[in-house]
Amino acid sequence: MAIRRDINYINKDFAEYRNTLINYSQTYFPTTYTDFTETSPGMMFIEQAAYVGDVLSFYLDNQVQETYLQYARQDDNLYDLAYMYGYKPKATGLATTLVDFYQQVPSKLSGSAYVPDFDYALYVNQNTVVSTTAGSPTSFTTDEPIDFSVSNSLDPTTVSVAQVSAGNPTYYLLKKTRRAFSGVINNTSVTFGAPEEFATTEINGTNLANIIDVFDSDGNQWYEVDYLGQDAVYTGLKNVNTNDPNTYTDADTPYILQTKRVQTRFATRFLNANTLQLQFGAGSPTETTENVIPNPDNVGLGLPFGQSKLTTAYSPTNFVFTNTYGIAPSNTTLTIRYYTGGGVQSNIPSNTLTNPTTSTIQFLRGGLDPTTAQYVFDSIATNNPIAASGGQDGDTIEEIRQNSISNFPTQLRNVTSNDYLIRALSMPPKYGVISKAWAQKPLVEDINDGPSATLDIYLLSSDLNGKLTTASQALKENVKTYINQYRMISDTISIKNAFVINFNVNFEIITFPDYNGNQVIEECILALKDYFSIDKWQINQPIIISNLFVLLDQVEGVQTVKQVNLNNVAGTSQGYSKYAYDMNGALQNGTIFPSLDPSIFELKYPDNDIKGRVVTLF
Repeated sequence: MAIRRDINYINKDFAEYRNTLINYSQTYFPTTYTDFTETSPGMMFIEQAAYVGDVLSFYLDNQVQETYLQYARQDDNLYDLAYMYGYKPKATGLATTLVDFYQQVPSKLSGSAYVPDFDYALYVNQNTVVSTTAGSPTSFTTDEPIDFSVSNSLDPTTVSVAQVSAGNPTYYLLKKTRRAFSGVINNTSVTFGAPEEFATTEINGTNLANIIDVFDSDGNQWYEVDYLGQDAVYTGLKNVNTNDPNTYTDADTPYILQTKRVQTRFATRFLNANTLQLQFGAGSPTETTENVIPNPDNVGLGLPFGQSKLTTAYSPTNFVFTNTYGIAPSNTTLTIRYYTGGGVQSNIPSNTLTNPTTSTIQFLRGGLDPTTAQYVFDSIATNNPIAASGGQDGDTIEEIRQNSISNFPTQLRNVTSNDYLIRALSMPPKYGVISKAWAQKPLVEDINDGPSATLDIYLLSSDLNGKLTTASQALKENVKTYINQYRMISDTISIKNAFVINFNVNFEIITFPDYNGNQVIEECILALKDYFSIDKWQINQPIIISNLFVLLDQVEGVQTVKQVNLNNVAGTSQGYSKYAYDMNGALQNGTIFPSLDPSIFELKYPDNDIKGRVVTLF
């Protein structure tokens, strides 16, 4: 009969294992072995057993720890866990800014007037690099080409006189503006042979930002998706008459947003901060079920049994249980373009991007005078009028952990009204310029009129001068298409126009002695312009009159602010909004509240709509 032993299961380290083994030997083998000195053979085996137990305990604890996102420490594990929670870690963040491109063109006579000779207009290719010159150069890359010979409402060319001779212009200065990213474009090629299920390839480097595009040797594009089961991607169709005769006149929407089902797709994931993996599908190019339309004959076609489908859980991403998840590349070479760069150091100040790369700039017309053409080509110049922003370093270990935990509950779906609001504002600008957005539950009177939406989203766009304007129908259709992919199935969204309330400001101040009244008034007007800058105002934001008194009181030379009056101005003939609003009636306890219908206060023409005067104390 076996003797019952008292075994300790809570030992964790070498010393505990060693002491427990000594006690165990002394308790159950008191006469068999008694030499427990440090140099005895028995102690050698006891310490070896304690050593093995300590190591195994360490690895067991470490493996358990690395399976939990809250406690994992190893980079590879954290990246894997982040993707399991639906969060894609960032290795770097690209800064963005606007870059002004300039060139000179000679003048020519057209009738009796001098006009720019656009035969000398330059063409700046997409992905042109512009860099700083001081210190360690920082490079930015433009995302769209520039054709100086074309000017329209979507892409205006600013023309000014550059040189004058004998009272007549000899050269004109042309200016266009483009957005640029703080990244450098890199290329790599990968060759694939026979089709391989879920084939992968890796890109290694520092400051890896994102994939730009992937094309195979046959010219077919491969699309990046969040997961391989996603067969629909967003595409942009240029908003011209031939593509959509109903919306081509909508100037705030350069491209029409559409969804497209694709078989050639791939998903990306960072294995660590310096390795980006691309994974492709498992299907054969000749045998694919990507475009199967569901009907009673094929739903459940791939099930391993056919007796009953009543209790089967169907996946909306792949209802026929196909194992393709996109096709696998075969007998082709993929050319992958990707961005590297960014980081906090890419948030450069304004007026520093002055060194363009001219190898991507060319003339579109031939037969030009060589001397003049060379002068024009040498005149190309760039500058960033605003500082670059948005650049950030990659996620730290703790940021990956916290972002993954916070990302998991959302499941990339819109649940709250703020989710829909942020989703609408995040739509790429080329699909429409959303200046202001507001989301709220439908008003009671709307509900009483009949069936209503679950949520109303109110939008406003901007014109070429940055003034608020009504969103076009094309813009609202693009927003509808964009948020539909993230909409809860039970939500009904109504997209509407918000209202713009224009106003003017009249104020009276008393100045200190020995101060120039006109100069003080000018400073007060500048302070009010900055305060009412439309970038600082949101839909349904009230105007607090006391804040205006405090603002003017802080202007140097102002002794007392006697009064500040705000009055509504309306009328499309004068360039204002057509909506009138009783601002005096909306003034309650020193605050002017917006209307019940979502609206925004806009000081549209601050140069004309702010008037002030200096009055005496008595």
